[in-house]
Amino acid sequence: MAQESPKNSAAEIPVTSNGQLEDSHENSFNRDLKRSLPVGLGLSETKITSHGYDSTKEGVVEAGPFPGSSASPKSSVISPSSAAASRLAGQGCDLIIPTGGRVQQKSGPVVLADEVKNPAMEKLELVRKWSLNTYKCTRQIISEKLGRGSRTVDLELEAQIDILRDNKKKYENILRLAQTLSTQLFQMVHTQRQLGDAFADLSLKSLELHEEFGYNADTQKLLAKNGEVLLGAINFFIASVTTLVNKTIEDTLLTVKQYETARIEYDAYRTDLEELNLGPRDANTLPKIEQSQQLFHVHKEKYDKMRNDVSIKLKFLEENKVKVLHNQLVLFHNAIAAYFSGNQKQLEQTLKEFHIKLKTPGSDAPSWLEEQ
Repeated sequence: MAQESPKNSAAEIPVTSNGQLEDSHENSFNRDLKRSLPVGLGLSETKITSHGYDSTKEGVVEAGPFPGSSASPKSSVISPSSAAASRLAGQGCDLIIPTGGRVQQKSGPVVLADEVKNPAMEKLELVRKWSLNTYKCTRQIISEKLGRGSRTVDLELEAQIDILRDNKKKYENILRLAQTLSTQLFQMVHTQRQLGDAFADLSLKSLELHEEFGYNADTQKLLAKNGEVLLGAINFFIASVTTLVNKTIEDTLLTVKQYETARIEYDAYRTDLEELNLGPRDANTLPKIEQSQQLFHVHKEKYDKMRNDVSIKLKFLEENKVKVLHNQLVLFHNAIAAYFSGNQKQLEQTLKEFHIKLKTPGSDAPSWLEEQ
């Protein structure tokens, strides 16, 4: 009996009746390999060699450089992932493809989808925090007005703030009265100037009363001139006090409002922390207590900072107020006294002392285009 060949029938290469190799397996393999290779690497550029299982050499799939590419034929071994590559690995073949050109993957930052922030969610979180803070502050204000909630009070600072607000009201009253005086004086000066012109005209036309009309014309013009000097001093006084009240004091009161808001927030979160500390301590309440303590410390630091800012601004405001009002009150007194005493030289000297320049009559008159 003849002994069987040691070769496996699977390693035999079938031959057709006309002596050509049967290419059904090879065609199927090429189709799978074509689908598994990256885009741009065709089978026409690949040389495939394979041997049977009894051969000592492994099958190799070799690929050359792409047509029209100047890159060197660098290659690397990759692990096959498709069905055809799996068949190659099962038959002991290595898959070698070029890494240069279009096949090489570009490196870059990797962004995870979970880490992308949604603007809508951020806005929703800000609205939630604002609503919670507003609720706590509103509850604190209502509790204070009803006499149920406690309130943090700095007696010395509160007294200074009350004095500042009271002084602001009094300064505003002085400004209103000074503006009324300025308006009335302007009308009187304007009337005196017109009266002086009328007297001067009559002195020229009435020869028998020439001297009498002339005296009155000179007197009214002199009063109008001195009135313009006094009007300049009063307007300078009004401008300086207006700057003090509407800018310097108002800026300090704006800081006071921010301080009061910080104080309300501080008391609201302090009350919230006290309520949580009075309740039970368990696994559910401990995280809330810890979070409340953190928020309490944050608002406490803000409150302390705003209190220091208010104290500093009140101190500087007091120094500036004394300096400004001292000069303006001296100016107002000297100008009024010189005007009603008829001391024209003293009145002009007062304006020079405070560096006040009078405007030329008619300099503020609107142009013909503005009148149109």
